[in-house]
Amino acid sequence: MPTYDLIVIGSGPGGYVCAIRAAQLGMKVAVVEKEKTFGGTCLNIGCIPSKAMLHASERFDEAGHAFSKMGIKIGAPALDLGAMLKFKDEAVDGNVKGVAFLFRKNKIETHAGVGRIVAPGKVEVAATNGAGGTGKTTIEAKAIVIATGSDVARLNGVAIDEKRIVSSTGALSLPSVPKRLLVVGAGVIGLELGSVWRRLGAEVVVVEFLDRILPGIDNEVARQTQRILERQGISFRLASKVAALDSSGPVLKAKIEPAADGAGTAASVEADIALVAIGRVPYTEGLGLETVGVKLDNRGRIPVDPHFATSAPGIYAIGDVIAGPMLAHKAEDEGVAVAEILAGKAGHVNYDVVPNVIYTSPEVASVGKSEEELKAAGIAYNVGKFPFTANPRARANQQTEGFVKILADAKTDRVLGVHIVGSDAGNMIAEAAIAMEFGAAAEDIARTCHAHPTLPEAVKEAALAVGKRAINM
Repeated sequence: MPTYDLIVIGSGPGGYVCAIRAAQLGMKVAVVEKEKTFGGTCLNIGCIPSKAMLHASERFDEAGHAFSKMGIKIGAPALDLGAMLKFKDEAVDGNVKGVAFLFRKNKIETHAGVGRIVAPGKVEVAATNGAGGTGKTTIEAKAIVIATGSDVARLNGVAIDEKRIVSSTGALSLPSVPKRLLVVGAGVIGLELGSVWRRLGAEVVVVEFLDRILPGIDNEVARQTQRILERQGISFRLASKVAALDSSGPVLKAKIEPAADGAGTAASVEADIALVAIGRVPYTEGLGLETVGVKLDNRGRIPVDPHFATSAPGIYAIGDVIAGPMLAHKAEDEGVAVAEILAGKAGHVNYDVVPNVIYTSPEVASVGKSEEELKAAGIAYNVGKFPFTANPRARANQQTEGFVKILADAKTDRVLGVHIVGSDAGNMIAEAAIAMEFGAAAEDIARTCHAHPTLPEAVKEAALAVGKRAINM
């Protein structure tokens, strides 16, 4: 029976990073992966392919609308969807091969198949035909880390066939641009993929059960983002639900009802494709958790202690299967932390400084607390806001939509939250995260020299605005 210091089940961002860090610390590591390729949902059918499609569709949109304003005459762009999907696939292939290379470099052994914990310290791997066989082998380790990620949340009464009714997986590989796309869910996935197909020519209608988009994001930021997306042509039906979805005819027919009983009348929406994007759920099926005493909470997540230990000795969990935001970088940091803890070091994740980015155009990024969270906690705070309409680089680039908002403690001036709507917000939020990690005050950001002319100057100006002394507004 092969014996290791650590077995990691799952090779997504949490799992592969955990394995690499453990190997760096001198452990003998094995990774069990049920799919044919490494990288999990993120690299194969999530973060990476969606960003490739977002980038390509944005360039297509710019070529059709923005280039002429800059004096670039190229005529109307023509879409070659097949080539665009190939561009996406190449991005995936490069990243997946990169993980395989890192495993080899760090002498991490891989086992292709479905992993099941059969006893403390023992994992049975059931190989599949795609993995080169159908036999079962058992491997042993001092510690096991569950990093199996998450799966698509299903809509009651609606069967996803990945052809006309699709999840995010099918929405990344549509063979043609749908004339009408119905998106169920106004969260990150729904808005990102809805944006892609809107730019490529689809009519997009988003149905959301809540009375707002982007639940969990600062309300002011969500409202501004909705207005921007509406100007881009996306329609929203908020406080609504899909009561039925008829796929028997040549077009899909969705019955849309108010989310609250008696709040309005039902309506019908026709679509060629429906994207179900109501969230994701932890993936723990078939792991044998009940056999070894690993408990789940009422949302199907694995409870862990501050050291990521589950209720079963020697078994740990990270990423989407435990509480917290389902973000690849959160899983990565947890992977590093648990590897360091197992090596006797002080692994730690600061959950107050985990940034979140929504890759619409413009992007939406945040880190720390929203105004609603601070109000609910009774924390007095000051607000500094600065619009990109007053930023010289944004004006020169004609990227003036959005703003930066900084929330700072009213007594100490410590930065408690930063929220950005604007071009390149996903990169700019890193400055805020670093500042917050080191306990910076708004004054610290305000007095840090920023290069001119750049978009991050808006972050400095927002910090100045906390003290009511912004220069360019």
